[in-house]
Amino acid sequence: MATVVLRTGESQESLLKRFRKEVMKERILPTVRKKRWFTPPSELRRLKKQKAIRKARQAQRRREGRESAR
Repeated sequence: MATVVLRTGESQESLLKRFRKEVMKERILPTVRKKRWFTPPSELRRLKKQKAIRKARQAQRRREGRESAR
């Protein structure tokens, strides 16, 4: 959990800015967004499969790009 303590002489704006940085660093928001609603296991499998297909296509494009550059 992201925690920040108000430093002496620190403004509320800078405290809030540090808190936001901590939240981004710990990747809290993406986790909260994923867990906001229940996702059935079948949907998770489908999304995982789509992600794998997308990554494979990107890797294929990169390989083709390297070969054509030679």
